[in-house]
Amino acid sequence: MTDQPSAASPMNAAAIPMNRVSASTPINTTPTQPTGMSSGKKILSVDLGRTSTKTCVSREPNNVMFVSSNVKQMSMEQVRGGVFEARATDPLMDLWLEYQGSGYAVGQLAADFGANLGVGKSKVEDALIKVLACAGYFKLKDEISVVLGLPYLSQEQFEKEKAQLTAQLSGPHVMNFRGEAVSVNISKVWVMPEGYGSLLWCEGQPKKAAGMPDFTKVSVAIVDIGHQTTDCLMVDNFRFARGASKSEDFGMSKFYELVAAEVQGADSQSLTLIATVNRLKGDRFYRPRGASKPTNLDDFLPNLTEMFSREICSRVLAWLPERVTDVVLTGGGGEFFWEDVQRLLKEAKINPHLAAPSRQANALGQYIYGEAQLSSVRSSRV
Repeated sequence: MTDQPSAASPMNAAAIPMNRVSASTPINTTPTQPTGMSSGKKILSVDLGRTSTKTCVSREPNNVMFVSSNVKQMSMEQVRGGVFEARATDPLMDLWLEYQGSGYAVGQLAADFGANLGVGKSKVEDALIKVLACAGYFKLKDEISVVLGLPYLSQEQFEKEKAQLTAQLSGPHVMNFRGEAVSVNISKVWVMPEGYGSLLWCEGQPKKAAGMPDFTKVSVAIVDIGHQTTDCLMVDNFRFARGASKSEDFGMSKFYELVAAEVQGADSQSLTLIATVNRLKGDRFYRPRGASKPTNLDDFLPNLTEMFSREICSRVLAWLPERVTDVVLTGGGGEFFWEDVQRLLKEAKINPHLAAPSRQANALGQYIYGEAQLSSVRSSRV
């Protein structure tokens, strides 16, 4: 097993502005699967979100794929049940694999079989299956490197879960992915605190948004508002401040619970409910199973959004170190609550910034980190 560098160490090598793509791609643009990796690097970036896994094998925002986080262990006979279908069907709607004698449905297929999003579970659970599903989707095989993120609930827990994740992933794996035998050997595993990838992505842009500073020269906080946690990372001149950083067990799942409480029969982990909340105003009609007519979420969503934004902001300001001048919001919640939260931060004389595209930024930044690490290894051999 190769030595794994500490995810809490400075990551200046990954801060080199190497990107040549725009970060302004609309969130809802339909991504296209890359036909190949021209660089020859086999790096798989996996952002283990609780709503969806975001994964990519390049720096192109359009090629970040979203896979619902549902995972269901099943008999091999059950997962093979769709082999009569045409292979041209969308693989994201029919992700299944066989691994070490067990069958697994992933994403929408797992949701169809009753699996929920696993809110409250450690992200180490099911991580291996999600990574293998992503590798299979991108048709990766043989030797690959994997970059992931984990919540920074505490230094001790982060290091413990990082070690568990590295042990699970490292080494050879043989699976049957949607009926095809696939072998991958994960030779490198890098794990960083959730949210750090977004800073790497923002700093790596050749053309930054107006007012965005040089993050290598200021004290900045990254606030990643995810489904299960809100990750608050403190970075001084690109040095990760371990003692001042933390993840809090508070995120979008609490907001979806408030929304579901307003609709009789609603399930806060319903993929349809979550998708409806994130639609544009005027198109937020949700009908729970068994209901005779849909509910217009716009009737109460603005008030809930403003209330929740104030709760988020109060938690962030209670944590925010005094020396911080700038806050980068990221994640699905960062985008969703941006309008209200950025106003509240400005009132506190804090400069707010939004990672763009915010839902993809962690996965893209993690990929940049993997590239930088492999480049430094190659340079040391010259």
